[in-house]
Amino acid sequence: MNSDIPSTEGAPSAPRNAPLKSSDVPDGGRHGPNRWMALVVLSLAQLMDILDSTIVSIALPSAQRDLGFPSDYRQWVLTGYALAFGSLLLLGGRLSDFFGRKRLFLIGIGGFALASALGGAAETFAMLLVARIAQGAFAAMLAPAALSLLSVTFADDAKERGRAFGIFGAVSGAGGAVGLLLGGVLTQSLSWRWCLYVNLPIAAVAFIGGMAFLRDGERPERVRPDVAGSVAVVLGLVAIVYGLGTAETHGWNDVRTLGSVIAGGALVALFVLIERRAKHPLLPLRVVLDRVRGTAYLSLGISGIGMFAVFLFLTYYLENTLGFTPLQTGVTFLPMIGLVMAGAVFSGAVLLPRTGPRPLVPIGCVLSAIGMAILTGIQADSSYAGAVLPALLVTGIGFGLIFGPVQNAATSGVRSHDAGVASALVTTAQQIGGSIGTAVFSSLATTTTAKYLSTHTTPQTQSVTVTEATLASYHLVFWIAAAVFLGSAVVAAVLFPSGPLPLPVDSDPEPATTP
Repeated sequence: MNSDIPSTEGAPSAPRNAPLKSSDVPDGGRHGPNRWMALVVLSLAQLMDILDSTIVSIALPSAQRDLGFPSDYRQWVLTGYALAFGSLLLLGGRLSDFFGRKRLFLIGIGGFALASALGGAAETFAMLLVARIAQGAFAAMLAPAALSLLSVTFADDAKERGRAFGIFGAVSGAGGAVGLLLGGVLTQSLSWRWCLYVNLPIAAVAFIGGMAFLRDGERPERVRPDVAGSVAVVLGLVAIVYGLGTAETHGWNDVRTLGSVIAGGALVALFVLIERRAKHPLLPLRVVLDRVRGTAYLSLGISGIGMFAVFLFLTYYLENTLGFTPLQTGVTFLPMIGLVMAGAVFSGAVLLPRTGPRPLVPIGCVLSAIGMAILTGIQADSSYAGAVLPALLVTGIGFGLIFGPVQNAATSGVRSHDAGVASALVTTAQQIGGSIGTAVFSSLATTTTAKYLSTHTTPQTQSVTVTEATLASYHLVFWIAAAVFLGSAVVAAVLFPSGPLPLPVDSDPEPATTP
């Protein structure tokens, strides 16, 4: 039975040195001031999506006390979102290619806002969980639509594209830390519910701006959907994210953890086989097998593992060891936020158009590794200025050199009708990397703490040893995170080709279309 999914048959990815036709570019992607307003809209949506990942973590203890659910339910407020978001990203990205990026963007924004309102008004745990799952589902529409709109809007000028991706990458890199700061302010001054309600004004501005300034290109004719591939990849990603999310609670040897990850991996492998044979695949393999884009996805996934060490375990250290409040913890990340934004914008606008990603991303990863290594020196009596701030400054510069260039590279040279799924892979790589990092680091920290206590505890030193054991686990996590970033640096240095990124379209000057 025929469906109304557009055809991309016979439309290979853009050759690296052959520009696309101007007709592939939506009106918003041509020269004119309106696309900078579009960038503001897309950056707002990205900020809302990214900060939600950390702001809810700050709100969880207060939400638990207010709604009265047990501690072992807390992980499901985070895992429920991650399951829906991670499993539906590729489908959401392809739907944006098929049915219109602007349409999916607006649906995602509106649905995310409604789900946030539901979560903020929750009176039971079940209501909060449903709201979080709905947030994840609508975010899976929003995130790839936003990045693909950015890619096709700034497709005709290398310098402007680099500047736009630098700004967007700065928002991506700083959003998590902004969530920590905003979560602390809202939780302490108002209520945990405002950590969800805060999405409403952001979504309203982004929705109105999206209606006014975003433009879609022409969509291909409609064809049969890739049902088998969609089912395989959704179930596979659900299984992987679920298994990784339960690793800390159940352990790596538990069938719920190991079985889910293995089953998910098998389903993803089946998905690849299906895509090789499908006439109209959900994920055309040409998107991934391109050297530049494939390296970008791999670098993002590996770096995503290490990035979670900063926000998760450094937050634990600041609050549980140094006794900072959530608001104070958020403020401590401000210097890093500033450098992430400055580094991303400068590297995207000035350096990337000249050098390409090959020198920038490895340098960013090495700087991030140095920052992690500095954090291995933290102690129970360390000061923020002496032990934490230097690491945040170095890491901030590193993150700034990673985010903008990699996101730009991940969508370079891709045809307009593949931009959505290419963008979805960016977020999927980050999501899977983050899930792996959270699971592995949390499991290692728990194991290290228990082992340290079993070998060092005495009745006279038990309280002191607990702190020492916790610090030992943090040190191990940061050392491994440093090694992960170094691994990402090697991957980027070896696999990225030299030279600037190719433009996906020609740069024929055409007048901007006003809304």
